Amino acid sequence: MVINLITFASLLHKQASVRSSHEIILTELEKYFTVNFIDYQDINKLTPDDFSILFIATGGVERLVIQHFESLPRPAIILADGMQNSLAAALEISSWLRGRGMKSEILHGELSEIIKRIFVLHSNFMAQRSLFGMRIGVIGAPSGWLIASNVDYLLAKRRWGVEYTDVALDRIYEYYAQITDDEVGEACARLAGKALACREASPEDMIKAMRLYRAIRKIADEDRLSALTLSCFRLIEQTGTTGCLALSLLNDEGIIAGCEGDLQSIFTMLTAKVLTGKPAFMANPSMINARTNEIILAHCTIGIAQTEQFIIRNHFETESGIGIQGILPTGDVTIVKCGGECLDEYYLGTGTLIENTNYINMCRTQVRIKMNAPAEYFLRNPLGNHHILLHGNHEQILDEFLQSNGCKRIE
Repeated sequence: MVINLITFASLLHKQASVRSSHEIILTELEKYFTVNFIDYQDINKLTPDDFSILFIATGGVERLVIQHFESLPRPAIILADGMQNSLAAALEISSWLRGRGMKSEILHGELSEIIKRIFVLHSNFMAQRSLFGMRIGVIGAPSGWLIASNVDYLLAKRRWGVEYTDVALDRIYEYYAQITDDEVGEACARLAGKALACREASPEDMIKAMRLYRAIRKIADEDRLSALTLSCFRLIEQTGTTGCLALSLLNDEGIIAGCEGDLQSIFTMLTAKVLTGKPAFMANPSMINARTNEIILAHCTIGIAQTEQFIIRNHFETESGIGIQGILPTGDVTIVKCGGECLDEYYLGTGTLIENTNYINMCRTQVRIKMNAPAEYFLRNPLGNHHILLHGNHEQILDEFLQSNGCKRIE
């Protein structure tokens, strides 16, 4: 792991004396990282992909830093060990940067804690760089009932570097019509053979759903999509099938796929995958018990790889197409949702998946979660309908990343 120390030192100090004055901290850093020392005058030689720390080596450099404001890495990570008045200068610089809207953090104190913190900050940096340039396909338009789930494409690109791109449903219909039943027959048989059971859906339903998956996958490949969200209900009118199977298979293949054209939820799923490496379950909170802090999450699709077993069903609301009823493992889970038109708010909670339920009047995959914090958030201050479930406790890494990007946590 490489870190670039952008070194700010007063002209009164020679380079050799800078090294000797900070020998203890620099030697410790070099035990764990490859350290490149970058003179502040060479800051423009660094690229956005270079992980950089502002090394305040002496006092009296405040003006030098603000003269290079436009070139500073964002957020600003400032290293100061206190020698040569470095901490005093770092405090002044940090205050000035924050007054101009730049998030900053000073690394100072016990060396072991500084090292651990650098690893966390590097992880955040790598996640940010991974998101930059990722393309999210919006196939069709968001469902009409998602009145609180809009995203401003331009603001999202400025804040996160992701690009939302609209994809016409007509392309889906065109490719769907070109795919024959024979082309997908073998894939349908393989999937059915892995299922615990097949209930309402017919073989013809499976073939249509697999043809739709192939059509969407072709577009994802052509448009170089890292993620996509699908206007599911509009597809049914034209194709006679739902997108539930397609979304399930795409998620298993590493293309993050969400329902109903929900722009906020698909970003949440993508970010969670970048940070944790895990796929997610996008679902409706369908029942909430504020007294026991239990909620039931339900939806008609989930990546099969996230399940212990699965049953092939039909789609709950329309009683058509293919739905997936996944049986999920019990244990620790994380629930997260990014919200706001520029994706600058978030909810984050943890709990335990205690039961797979099977209510007849809910979507096919259903799980009961015992939350570790009050479930009243969902009733008093929710960030819309859909929320995202991840297996395992990932609260710290998600919270750290979203906080570092200036997001507000909603409780």
